[in-house]
Amino acid sequence: MTYQSRTEIRRLLERHGLNPRKSLGQHFLADPNLIRKVVEVADVRAGDRVVEVGAGTGALTGALAATGARVVAYEVDERLRPVLEETLATTSVDLRFLDVMDVDLQAELEGERWKLVANLPYNVGTPLILDVLKRVRKITSLTVMVQDEVADRLAAAPGTSDYGVPSVVVALCGRVVERFFVPPQVFVPAPQVDSAVVRIDRVEPPPRWEEAVEIARRAFGQRRKMLRRSLADLVSESAYTRAGVDPMSRPEDLSPLDFVALAEAVADE
Repeated sequence: MTYQSRTEIRRLLERHGLNPRKSLGQHFLADPNLIRKVVEVADVRAGDRVVEVGAGTGALTGALAATGARVVAYEVDERLRPVLEETLATTSVDLRFLDVMDVDLQAELEGERWKLVANLPYNVGTPLILDVLKRVRKITSLTVMVQDEVADRLAAAPGTSDYGVPSVVVALCGRVVERFFVPPQVFVPAPQVDSAVVRIDRVEPPPRWEEAVEIARRAFGQRRKMLRRSLADLVSESAYTRAGVDPMSRPEDLSPLDFVALAEAVADE
């Protein structure tokens, strides 16, 4: 396949009279080596089912299709239709011009064992990743480009400043198996922030994980407070004792499984 260089992407956009929209977080991938690495890290092979979010100019989309995988690509910007019809003309990619945040992927994707591979628009990165992990069980792995600080939060360990609800969801529903840094100059236009690619493989979550995430959400909503105060109307003193959790702790002190233990203790009352 022919990869799109920075110059080619600029010319492509100019030919169609388009400019990237900041409101949509559009930064188009323009580095062949990086695109090849993303496809390799995602372990996309012939016969795989792949869903992409934010097809952009089709640079990553075309590389995914070239593996022989079945690719469904979502793009919210209807202006890019002629661009994608041009760059993907020789592929069998299923292009869907929809806002993926309004789509029930669990219902829309046919068959099982899908891989999500995407250069995610910055404004939907975290919400989409967490929603997929929590609800879209057909997607078994996510290889996503996000802001570097978002990657920090997804992979953060307890006791760190980046640790929060996203870290808890990822730890309970998945496993971070790969992460690497991406500099701004591989995009058109170059963003003002660094990026990272993260691969998360789905794992079977423990019982009561949804309740655990809700407890974590409540606790981190007042992260400077002790649990005894932030969860006063939700967790009793006896529940802390059964869970083996110190009620004077703050949320960043608890591991994801500690939140599960609290959820189980609350359910047993």
